[in-house]
Amino acid sequence: MLFSKELKIDAKPIIDDIYNDPFIQEMLQGHLSKDATKFYLRADASYLKEFANIYALLIPKMEQMEDVKFLVEQIQFIVDGEVAAHEILAEYVNEPYNEIVQEKVWPPSGDHYIKHMYFNAFAKENAAYTIAAMAPCPYVYQVIAQQALQDHTLNTNSILAKWFEFYSTEMDELVHIFDNLMDKLTQNCTKQEKADIKNCFLQSTVHERKFFNMSFTEEEWPYGGVNNE
Repeated sequence: MLFSKELKIDAKPIIDDIYNDPFIQEMLQGHLSKDATKFYLRADASYLKEFANIYALLIPKMEQMEDVKFLVEQIQFIVDGEVAAHEILAEYVNEPYNEIVQEKVWPPSGDHYIKHMYFNAFAKENAAYTIAAMAPCPYVYQVIAQQALQDHTLNTNSILAKWFEFYSTEMDELVHIFDNLMDKLTQNCTKQEKADIKNCFLQSTVHERKFFNMSFTEEEWPYGGVNNE
């Protein structure tokens, strides 16, 4: 069995949980709260900026020019292409996207996720670790979106249905290339190294779940104290 396939099988229970959590379920029904939607947009804008930076960190680790070209294209997609999905959510809350994301948020769960990716980019020489940390993001969106479009509870009259339509196909090429890179870069890995890389992938899948949940609850840092409660 290909290693990339093995990762997806092991991640399925986590993705099932994400799908059934309130953020995605309320999107399906077309009535996700506008505050949660704006929180998600603000957090995801910060996340995607760092995601692009991590692509840049991967470039020196790539041996083939076609892989370098792919990474450069993905940085451009984050800058231009994925904003289209954000614009759908901005239209849902009836506010300009650029105005929504002027307010920055950096919640604990998002912070942990981003640092998880940076750690693997800086601490691990084999790019497979970094890709394992990054790959669940497009894969989770692809699976959830494709499942949503087959779900009879999807509110097709809501503009939120377009968000699912966008991700149902837009992640296909990225997931395919990440799968190929993962299989190629782990060919000579030891059993323990593969186990560590798998853990990295599954941890990021859990981080994806926490990211949606933190947006739904509008998570804050629990600094405590009389003046911070």
